[in-house]
Amino acid sequence: MTDTPQESFARSSVRIYLRLLTYVKPYWKAFAISIIGFAIFASAQPAMAWMLKYFVDGLQSGENALFFGVPLIWGFPAFIIAIAFYQGVGSYLGNYFIAKVSLGVVHDLRTALFNNLLTLPNRYFDLHNSGHLVSRITFNVTMVTGAATDAIKVVFREGMTVIFLFAYLLWMNWMLTLVLIAILPVIGLMVTSASKKFRKQSKKIQTAMGDVTHVTSETISGFRVVRSFGGERYESERFLKASTENRERGLKMVRTGSVFTPSLQLVTYSAMAIVMFLVLFLRGDATAGDLVAYITAAGLLPKPIRQLSEVSANIQKGIAAAESVFEQLDEEPENDTGTLESARVGGRLEVSHLTFCYPGTSKRVLNDVSFSVEPGQMVALVGRSGSGKSTLANLIPRFYQHEQGEILLDGTPLQNFTLRSLRQQIALVSQNVTLFNDTVANNIAYGDLADAPRDAIVAAAEAAYAKEFIDLLPEGFDTLVGENGVLLSGGQRQRLAIARALLKDAPLLILDEATSALDTESERHIQAALDRVMQGRTTLVIAHRLSTIEKADVIMVMDQGQIVERGSHKELLALNGYYARLHSMQFEEEQTPQA
Repeated sequence: MTDTPQESFARSSVRIYLRLLTYVKPYWKAFAISIIGFAIFASAQPAMAWMLKYFVDGLQSGENALFFGVPLIWGFPAFIIAIAFYQGVGSYLGNYFIAKVSLGVVHDLRTALFNNLLTLPNRYFDLHNSGHLVSRITFNVTMVTGAATDAIKVVFREGMTVIFLFAYLLWMNWMLTLVLIAILPVIGLMVTSASKKFRKQSKKIQTAMGDVTHVTSETISGFRVVRSFGGERYESERFLKASTENRERGLKMVRTGSVFTPSLQLVTYSAMAIVMFLVLFLRGDATAGDLVAYITAAGLLPKPIRQLSEVSANIQKGIAAAESVFEQLDEEPENDTGTLESARVGGRLEVSHLTFCYPGTSKRVLNDVSFSVEPGQMVALVGRSGSGKSTLANLIPRFYQHEQGEILLDGTPLQNFTLRSLRQQIALVSQNVTLFNDTVANNIAYGDLADAPRDAIVAAAEAAYAKEFIDLLPEGFDTLVGENGVLLSGGQRQRLAIARALLKDAPLLILDEATSALDTESERHIQAALDRVMQGRTTLVIAHRLSTIEKADVIMVMDQGQIVERGSHKELLALNGYYARLHSMQFEEEQTPQA
């Protein structure tokens, strides 16, 4: 039997919420204390109404009125102070320990999301923009804890207040109280109806907030391009559109809540009006104190009922946010079925009948590629943009998983190695250098290299022809380079990346346009350093510049995902084919000075 939309909605909400509550489990002691605190707070509410009975009746009795055996004039004020203290203790315990739970859940969820990001495959980052990913960790997690803890705070505190008040009212006059209880089903229907709207609108708000974060992130990271090409107006309009959308979504949700809350109050107060009428009409032999106590207790009910109804919005916002959080946490991590751990491989690389399409596409980026590289050899890949060179370089460290053909390292399929072990064998320097907002030394000795001695860091920088400009920096190797090395030139960033690769001292070296950002003099020095570091290492070079590839043992020319020519520099020039045409087009300027 198929679920109705309402049943399906309720079932998914409960499932997500129960999963969310598992993050509260580690803090069950603090949670339990907070519940006790809220119970203390709630139990004080009917006590305030109850003591008014004695106060009013005592006024009628005159000076002889007693309050628990003590003259009313002394006993009543003392009781008020005692109740205030009792309620204050409950409020402190409830609020402090629920905040402890809340902040703990925020921390745990953010840590889980961030750690999850570190395990996701490259394709996930290709399909999701960074702004939405950042928004999940910042904005969505905050919404989640609103449901996990803040909403629970209201549910328990106000819920127990309602229970205690109803119990007191039933004890005083059960027939009148049944009139109030009759409105509960109406309230339930109103809350269910509003919940669906809150959740739907909250999802849209979170998406809109992700768009705001995305536009902001792109503009900050690309501010030079924005200013160079006069993109300020375009980016301003793009941000205005995203922010306006976020504002409109927020207003729509507020509008829903603004209609819902007064409607609920109208229902509640209508029931209260009926009760007041009946109290006055059916007074019977009740004392003035009894009537005042009953009316006071009944009058305390609308506020907690209203707060309980409003908590639905927070819960639905949290559930909508939790959905997006759990979607990411449920993503499959990188496929790492390998078991082989190797301290250091020899470096023989063999590619056999390799064919590759990016996930979700049918176009072959690589088509039946085969070649082998012996340890210590330098192999260069050249070809036009889009010929598959960088894709091939990304398959060797298994940034993407190939399904057709084989890539062998020392005769062992790459899939047999654990990802960590495989990547420890490879030093990669790409055209797009990534540096962190840290010191020069820490950017060279990054990750597994963090414990490298200072002498080794300096030697790597010197070999990469970077020490010369590092020594001129304000604090040398301890100078902060800014976000992604913004305080350095393109050539300087590239040299730090090469120094990082040299420090890693891996048996397999992949240079993907590694010298593209360097001037001729810097490249000449780095090429000499690379000549030294390539000795005894398998090196795969992707480049266009003649100075980088003319010394390669083998040059392979790629076109439309296939190797169309292979041989040495001289052999390929003699063929007068693809390579010769590339040489004449792309390297003419470098060839002319040598003539």
